[in-house]
Amino acid sequence: MAGFAGYDMPISYPSGALEEHAVTRRSVGLFDIDHMGQFEISGPWAESFVSRMVSARISDLKVPMSRYSLLLNEEGCVLDDLFVYRLPESWWIVVNASNREADLTWFRSKATGGVSIEDRSDETYMIAVQGPKAIQLLDAVGTVPASATERFGWCRTEIGGVPILFGRTGYTGEDGGELFFPAEKALFLWEYLLAKGSELGIETKAIGLAARDSLRFEAGMPLHGHEISTSINALEAGFKWACDFSKDFIGKAALEAIAARGLTRKLVGLEVSGGVPREGYEVANAQGRIVGSCVAGMFCPSVKKYAANAFVEPTLAVPGTALKVIIRGQPKDAVVVKRPLYIPAYRR
Repeated sequence: MAGFAGYDMPISYPSGALEEHAVTRRSVGLFDIDHMGQFEISGPWAESFVSRMVSARISDLKVPMSRYSLLLNEEGCVLDDLFVYRLPESWWIVVNASNREADLTWFRSKATGGVSIEDRSDETYMIAVQGPKAIQLLDAVGTVPASATERFGWCRTEIGGVPILFGRTGYTGEDGGELFFPAEKALFLWEYLLAKGSELGIETKAIGLAARDSLRFEAGMPLHGHEISTSINALEAGFKWACDFSKDFIGKAALEAIAARGLTRKLVGLEVSGGVPREGYEVANAQGRIVGSCVAGMFCPSVKKYAANAFVEPTLAVPGTALKVIIRGQPKDAVVVKRPLYIPAYRR
């Protein structure tokens, strides 16, 4: 166990992080993600307000759709990444645990009349059900088939009598979804899903933070404080695709100015030989000059490689470029590779 955003969280369960990673890739992993925050935004001006606050287009979202987006500051740096769900009478915003209070303050500081912002985090629990057999399990236990919901869509269902908002989203690169439901039903639903998986012959295991990190890393998904942060702008992190420059949003002008000047660094993936790359390790070019640093690194179980995400000078951000990662004072061979290392299910 370890402290995480004010919660005691499991780093791993008895089977260990490598096995938890493998279970999620081959069957079903359950993730306790109640630390995530949920805001509900409503009112006559809610759509225009949410549109200005987030980087992605939302004007085309219809019930029942959702979309990934960024929350940027005026400098174009990333306050958070989030999911925006279009509900019939409101907007459901899912934010990261460590940023919940700061995000709520940011939203409320920008709100005007005609906008209501409610923090639903404490009353709402989240469990992620992820893996190639996750939809099979959810179809078997839900009153509404999860398979009928399109990727990045949502539906209302019940599991074991518990009312559920099911979103076909996730953070592992696998199919599956995320369940939002009343917090008082958390233990019941967790045990119910594990028991039903066993009963149905669908391998279903609890997954901790370590495997969650390796799963998301392989699939090219960012972790705030690493690939994105308040000191990293959306363009250098490779998230131009999550910004709709045809509309107004906070941070747009800054990003346009950055694009006009040209980037000073870019996020790349590195395949590393001879050691485990870690956050903070320096990256050098073939001549030994320091050209960047790692923001995350680990052994990737699915692709069986040591890899890192790093910010380097833009001219070096080309796949195939030979670099070095300084590991315990020793330069180790690295090569720029295309991200993600593991192609997410929704892109196959």
